[in-house]
Amino acid sequence: MEREKFSSRLGFILVSAGCAVGLGNVWKFPYMCGEYGGAAFILIYLVFLAILGFPILVCEFTVGRGSQKSCAISFRELEPEGRKWHHYRILGISANYILMMFYTMVAGWMLYYFWRCLTGEFTGAAMTPEEVAGKFSAMTQNPGLMTFWMVLVVVLAFGICSFGVQKGVERISKVMMIGLLGLILVLAVHSVTLPGAMEGVKFYLVPDFKAMMEIGMGNVIFGAMSQAFFTLSIGCGAMAIFGSYLGRERSLTGEAVNVIVLDTFVALMAGFIIIPACFAYGIEPGAGPSLIFITLPNVFNQMAGGRIWGSLFFLFMSFAALSTIIAVFENILSFAVDLWGWSRKKAVSVNIVAIALLSMPCVLGFNVLAGIQPLGPNSGIMDLEDFLVSSNILPLGSLIYVAFCVSRNGWGFQNFLAEVNAGDGMRFPEKMKGYMTIGLPAIVVVIYLKGYYDLFYGKGMGYFIPWMVVAFALLGFVAWMVFGKKKQ
Repeated sequence: MEREKFSSRLGFILVSAGCAVGLGNVWKFPYMCGEYGGAAFILIYLVFLAILGFPILVCEFTVGRGSQKSCAISFRELEPEGRKWHHYRILGISANYILMMFYTMVAGWMLYYFWRCLTGEFTGAAMTPEEVAGKFSAMTQNPGLMTFWMVLVVVLAFGICSFGVQKGVERISKVMMIGLLGLILVLAVHSVTLPGAMEGVKFYLVPDFKAMMEIGMGNVIFGAMSQAFFTLSIGCGAMAIFGSYLGRERSLTGEAVNVIVLDTFVALMAGFIIIPACFAYGIEPGAGPSLIFITLPNVFNQMAGGRIWGSLFFLFMSFAALSTIIAVFENILSFAVDLWGWSRKKAVSVNIVAIALLSMPCVLGFNVLAGIQPLGPNSGIMDLEDFLVSSNILPLGSLIYVAFCVSRNGWGFQNFLAEVNAGDGMRFPEKMKGYMTIGLPAIVVVIYLKGYYDLFYGKGMGYFIPWMVVAFALLGFVAWMVFGKKKQ
């Protein structure tokens, strides 16, 4: 059966950008920017986006289009006979399912907060930050409420995917992305025109390297490096699937640049929404993950027309979350189609139930199962799931995609170049081979190991040593795939 294609180039760009544009852009990026000093952080972030995110994204798109398959069997289609690259599917399939085990719940929070703002729950009588925090806590302590909104997200997103690539994923993602871009412009213009907001604009646009040195240049650089690496959803095969739906009329370098530009635009505009508003109301912009659900509702509560602006903001956040979920669900459906030959209808029916059930531990991790702390004190089930994906599978998967495209044991650089440059448009620079062979993998390994070090070193040797053993064991698994060969 011929593989379905996108109906247009715009559809591919918007769907791929929709996968990349998620909570990392509109939630994590603004508070990291606030925490690490504003404009100086952004400059360093853009540099790492170019030298890290771009080549990895190109590799993933290229493997997808070259194989015309999902990551479940794409390496098997392209690898030299007897090699072990196809075992990557263990990481790729696991990443997509584990990501959705907590992302669906957080998307449910966004939809619920949109509903709360729309019905005026955060407007009227003045609320203290403690009262707003109490509302968030009350939500997480109610497993029935969280289950309802999580299941609503799962059913809605799989319902869209059930119509296929063109009529479902592409059509709805186009609408959501155009709506998201419209909302973000309206919200950003409103935010920067608030009284006192220009101090926030100055913080956001004018680099202060002295302040960066006070924060710690090493911390800022690593924070920017990590954010640039994770913002594009690379390494788990979520981008490869869209490459597999793309024709060979256009080269993939230019398409990757378009996706990165759109993804970066959304992240930067999200900062324009949040940081000037925080300055206007005397709120700390580096408030961390609580910024969205505790700090900002209090800002909207104080703002003229706050009910409208809060509703639009959480509608924008819901679009960002849902665009990623629809993209990842499409990848999950393609696993069943490619591996077992299931129909799309059967794959949707089975996975609606599977994802809803797999998401329940995370939902219960905030209440019934709150005593389970797998990563140490003050951690939970969601922290473990996020750690498995963000700190393990994404960097290791990215390492595998790059190594596969440049290694003689893999697809090989010349085959990669032939595929990436097929069609009209920008050419991939052949001179990048040396950097992709040595420099890029070294940076990824440093990010990977430092993530483990930062998380576990301060928790004592009882946590640090066992988890570092896990880190090196996973690196060994990757090395086995890259260099291993079946015995004859």
